[in-house]
Amino acid sequence: MKVSDYILQRLREWEVDHVFAYPGDGINGLLAAWGRADNKPKFVQSRHEEMSAFQAVGYAKFSGKVGVCAATSGPGAIHLLNGLYDAKLDHVPVVALVGQTNRSAMGGSYQQEVDLQSLYKDVASDFCETANVPEQLPNLIDRAFRTAYAKRTVTAIILPADVQELEYSPPTHAFKMVPSSLGLGRYAPVPADDDIRRAAEVLNAGDKVAVLIGQGARGARDEVEQLADVLGAGVAKALLGKDALPDDLPYVTGSIGLLGTRASYQLMRDCDTLLMIGSSFPYSQFLPEFDQARAVQIDIDPHMIGLRYPFEVNLVGDARETLRRLLPSLRRKDRSWRETVEENVARWWEVMERRAAVDADPVNPEYVVHALDDMLPDDAILTADSGSAANWYARHLRLRGRMRGSLSGTLATMGPGVPYAIGAKFAHPDRPAIALVGDGAMQMNGMMEMVTAAKYWREWSDPRLIVAVLNNRDLNQVTWEMRALSGAPQFEESQHLPDVPYAEIARRIGLGGVRVEKPEQVVGAWEQALAAPRPFVIDFRTDPAVPPIPPHASLDQIEAAASAILRGDSDRGSMIKQGLKAKVQELLPGGSHRGDRPGAVTRPSERQRREDDERRG
Repeated sequence: MKVSDYILQRLREWEVDHVFAYPGDGINGLLAAWGRADNKPKFVQSRHEEMSAFQAVGYAKFSGKVGVCAATSGPGAIHLLNGLYDAKLDHVPVVALVGQTNRSAMGGSYQQEVDLQSLYKDVASDFCETANVPEQLPNLIDRAFRTAYAKRTVTAIILPADVQELEYSPPTHAFKMVPSSLGLGRYAPVPADDDIRRAAEVLNAGDKVAVLIGQGARGARDEVEQLADVLGAGVAKALLGKDALPDDLPYVTGSIGLLGTRASYQLMRDCDTLLMIGSSFPYSQFLPEFDQARAVQIDIDPHMIGLRYPFEVNLVGDARETLRRLLPSLRRKDRSWRETVEENVARWWEVMERRAAVDADPVNPEYVVHALDDMLPDDAILTADSGSAANWYARHLRLRGRMRGSLSGTLATMGPGVPYAIGAKFAHPDRPAIALVGDGAMQMNGMMEMVTAAKYWREWSDPRLIVAVLNNRDLNQVTWEMRALSGAPQFEESQHLPDVPYAEIARRIGLGGVRVEKPEQVVGAWEQALAAPRPFVIDFRTDPAVPPIPPHASLDQIEAAASAILRGDSDRGSMIKQGLKAKVQELLPGGSHRGDRPGAVTRPSERQRREDDERRG
C-alpha cells in the first residue's frame, strides 16, 4: 500500500463519499490511487479549483458532513483559496488536500513551488500541516477532520508528490511516533446554572422581546418555537439562518439588515429585550439602540460570544441544550407585542406582493422570485449568489418545512450559487436544487459549472438542478451601492455586461433552457423547469432599474441616490420611475388582515402615524 492508497482508505473510514477536485501532476499519486480504489470516495471533477472548493462548501452546508476538496501544487492550491475562505468565514467544516513539489526540490525555486504553509496559515489557521513521512498520515488526517468538525472551520494537509508514492508504514510504538484513532465524540456544551438564571431574569423582565437567530439555531427549531410562544416574541433571521425556522410562522419577520425586511427592522426598532441565538450578525446598526434593550446571547463558540451588542448575559453552549435548560425558567407573557409583530409581518408580505406586481422593462426581478415562492417543492434546496439576487432570495422566498437554503454569508463572494447547488445535489441527489444567480456571477463561473452538471446529472435520482439567471446586463448590486452609498452615477465601463444566451448554451451542452422576456412567461418557465428531466437554465431578462430598497433607507442614502441622478446617471429616468413605484407600495393602506373592510377608512394608530411621519421625513 502506498501513502496515496492509505489516504483514500482513511477518507473512506471517515465516511467521506465525495472529494471535489481538479487534477494536476502535484497529486498524480492520489489520482493513481483513485484508479486502484475504484473511484472511492468519488472524485468529482469541476471546471476550476475554486469551484471544487465551493462545491465542498455547498456539500458541507447541506449535508452536515465535512466537505473535502483537493488540488495540485502551486496554481491549483492558490485557486482553492477563495472557496476555502468562504467556508472559514461561514463556519463550515472543510478539509483541503493540497499537492506540493517533491521534498528534494523544496527551496530550489522549482516549477510550481509555492510556500503553502505561509499561503494557508490564515485560511487553515487551526490546522495546516505537511506530510513528510508516511508515519504522520493517520494523525494528520484524523486531526484535520476532528478540527474541522469541532471548530467548524477549514483545515489543510499538504502532500509532497514524492511522499504520495512512498510505501505506507504506520506509526510504531516508539519514541516521537504519534499514533491516532478515528472518530469524533458527540457532545453538547451547556452554560452554568447561574448564567441560565440571570438570562431568565433579563428575558422575564421585558415586555417586547425580539429574537434573532442564525445558522447556529438550526438544530433547535422546536425549542425556538417554544421560546417564542412563551415570551410572545417575534423572530428575525440572519441570512445564514434563513432555513432555521419556517417563514410561514406568523411571528417570523424574515431576514434582517440591508437585505432584510421592514418587519425585522420594526422588530428591532421597538423591542425592549433582545435574545440572539447562534448568530454573529455583524451589522449592529440594524440591532436595537445600545441603550434601548437588555440583551442575552447564546453561542456555542466562546470566541464569538459578546460581539455586536452590549449583551448583559452571555450563554456559551449548544443552542438546543441551552434553550432546553432556559425554557422552564421563563414566564409566559401577554400577546399584545406578538399581535403587533404579526401585523407588521402580514403587512410586509402584502408590500412584497405589490412590489412583485409592479411593471418593469422587460421583467421585474422581484416578480421572478416571488412567483417561485408558491411553486417551491417541499424538499427544495435553494442557493443564491451574491449581488441583487441575494436581495430577492432574502425577501421574497418563504422557506418552510424541509426546505434548505444558503449563500455566501460573510465573505459575500461572487460565484458560489451554481457550485453550491452542485454540492447540494451530491449531498442530496434525491432533492431538487434551485440556484438564483445574477448574470455577472453566471458569466464569472456559473456557466462553465453547468458543464459539470451536464457531466454528472444522470447519477442523481432527482435530476432537477434549476439555475435562474437574472439577466439585466448590469453588475446591479454594485451599481446601486455606488448610487446609494457614494452618490456616484453608474460607471458604464465597469458595470455593463454583454448579453449572453445562457439558455441556448445550456441546450447546446445537453441541458434544458428557456429565455423569458415577458412577465406572462415567468410562471410557465418555472413550471417547465420544475418538470424537466434534466438540469435547466432559465434566462430571465430583468430590469436593472428595479431598486433593492433596504427596509429603512437612511436620509444619507436617499440624498446619495438623488446626487447620482443629478450627476447624470445613464439610467436616471428608469431609476426614478421604478424607485417611486416600488416605494409607493409601502405607503398604500393595508389589507383585510387588520380587519379593514374593502374601501373603508380606518383611524391610524399612534404607531402607524409615527411610521408615516418617518416615511414622509
